[in-house]
Amino acid sequence: MTRFMINGHHYHVEVSGSGVPIVLLHGFTGDTSTWQLLRTTLEASYQVIAIDILGHGKSDKPSTVTSYHMQNVARDIVQLMDGLSVHQAHLLGYSMGGRLGLYLAVNYPDRLLSLILESASPGLATEQEREERRIRDNALADKIEANGIPWFVEYWERLSLWESQKSLPQEILESQRKQRLQNDPHGLANSLRGMGTGVQPSLWDELGSVTIPTRLIVGEHDKKFLQINHEMAQQIPDVKMITITGVGHTTHLENPTEFIKHITSL
Repeated sequence: MTRFMINGHHYHVEVSGSGVPIVLLHGFTGDTSTWQLLRTTLEASYQVIAIDILGHGKSDKPSTVTSYHMQNVARDIVQLMDGLSVHQAHLLGYSMGGRLGLYLAVNYPDRLLSLILESASPGLATEQEREERRIRDNALADKIEANGIPWFVEYWERLSLWESQKSLPQEILESQRKQRLQNDPHGLANSLRGMGTGVQPSLWDELGSVTIPTRLIVGEHDKKFLQINHEMAQQIPDVKMITITGVGHTTHLENPTEFIKHITSL
């Protein structure tokens, strides 16, 4: 476990294994434990670099919203790589971490060997969509700070996005809930305000510039992201889209055995 001071903020990073580096970026409400089921397998072939994104886990939760802007967090990730003497790495990003990973691929293409995006998107295409989403995200951020994390976790876990998780063993769901409850309300709120889908730059027009090998992984039952990834796959030059059957948004949790096959075959 390592703590890096980058641009005035501490980042929590866990480095393990040996081999070609692979950077892991979790989703909203997650932390490095997101990858717990995969780490042992990955460590046999890769130097695994798991990062708590700003506002999450053991990384700092700054009060300045601009610290969370995607361009600033992406710059921080690159400087973290520099601090670890990693010039190039594979990158695996889930959901929010996938959006961040795609931004890195567009803006720092020489730093990535390949890109694996799980249940990710390039953001929203139009300014009207982004404005509507910003309003919703800011309202939710206010509620998180007003009502606290237990209220938010109850709200979050009722979303239809997680419907396919209902068949998972209870101990896995309880472990996930325990991790979510450890979040800081101000960290999550500012992550929404600073790096939510409504405020991030749209990357739709940049997809053609992503020339590194790219894999898009999405669950069969995650209909919204299935459509988004089909559209992404038509625009990224060197791309392979993988649909995992029988699962939804959190493919790495719902079918880790199938998911890991598509990571270890890089």
